[in-house]
Amino acid sequence: MNHNFLSEADITIVGGGIAGCTLAMALSATYKVVLIDKLPEPVERVGECLAPAARRILRKLDLLDDIVQQNSTDNLYLPNPGTKSYWGSEMLHVVDNLRNPDGPGWHLNRNAFEAHLRKKTSESGVQCYWGVKLYKSHYENARWRLSLQSTTTDNEPFDIVSKFVVDASGRSSVFAKQLKIARMHSDKLIAHWATMPDREENRMSTISSAETGWWYSAPLPDNKRVMAMHTDPDLLDPAALKDAGWFTEAAKANKEMAAIMNAVEGNVDYCGVVTANSTRLNQVAGKQWAAVGDAAMSFDPLSSQGMFNAMAGALQLAELLLKQTSLDNPEKTEQIQAEYTIQMDNIWNRYIQHKNLFYTQEQRWKDATFWKRRS
Repeated sequence: MNHNFLSEADITIVGGGIAGCTLAMALSATYKVVLIDKLPEPVERVGECLAPAARRILRKLDLLDDIVQQNSTDNLYLPNPGTKSYWGSEMLHVVDNLRNPDGPGWHLNRNAFEAHLRKKTSESGVQCYWGVKLYKSHYENARWRLSLQSTTTDNEPFDIVSKFVVDASGRSSVFAKQLKIARMHSDKLIAHWATMPDREENRMSTISSAETGWWYSAPLPDNKRVMAMHTDPDLLDPAALKDAGWFTEAAKANKEMAAIMNAVEGNVDYCGVVTANSTRLNQVAGKQWAAVGDAAMSFDPLSSQGMFNAMAGALQLAELLLKQTSLDNPEKTEQIQAEYTIQMDNIWNRYIQHKNLFYTQEQRWKDATFWKRRS
């Protein structure tokens, strides 16, 4: 197969989501960075809660003031004052951000936020290829040779030779998968989600547990709202899912979601089902490569820390890469592999402890299958 051209990079990042863009911008002043993503543009997805501490990362990247200013015209986010939780009992428990030194969190227009990150990444000097996928990788002479193909045109494939590769491709972890790195799944959680018009004055998110899982809802910019049901796939009747209104009816069976649904004026747009389980690569770094964000480990949405941890992990990896003077020396990059692995192991272990503790707080349905699996 003839390739049109060959490009060289210090670091190639596979995946242009939040983790990939954060890492690329953090490295752009020091290294020649190439960023690729199979999507020509970001797509709408569930997962819109950005923790208050993310402001520190955005400030470090010199993005915070820009995003706050951009929000006035593009509606990138709504302030998130906190969460109303119905967990462990029918009593309301409020977790607010009033005393948080970083201020309120954000409910993001996820699509617009990621598009803005892409724009700022390109402006930082990173060579970005949107609508380009990795289909083959090969290691030789202390370099990775990555073969790429456009997903939108019939252009000939091309190669990038890179000293270091970062897998930021999300749960699919396409680069690590080519290396035959196995992925560990600690559960099978999924999320059915929908969007709808929103006119509620309350700007807090809502969490409510149920016998077969738990519900989540939050306001979004532009008078929209997201709602999601989290459960295990075998706990739903496949026949019931064929009914176009099944999601609305399921939501109305939950007291807190029913109150939200009853205030909706307009259509409920069911968006589908996505994986939401806790997973991690058995190996998060190797010879001149590392994984970051969901590619390295993905968290239960109950933590509301997915995007923040993706950004924080990207900065941790950036610090290790910036300390190295020779990225094409396998012996020197072994230190990156060792330190980064320890960091990720610590994060994962703390996360699992907190997740198990939180799930065991709900005892109302302790004999139900969903909760027994997490007891």
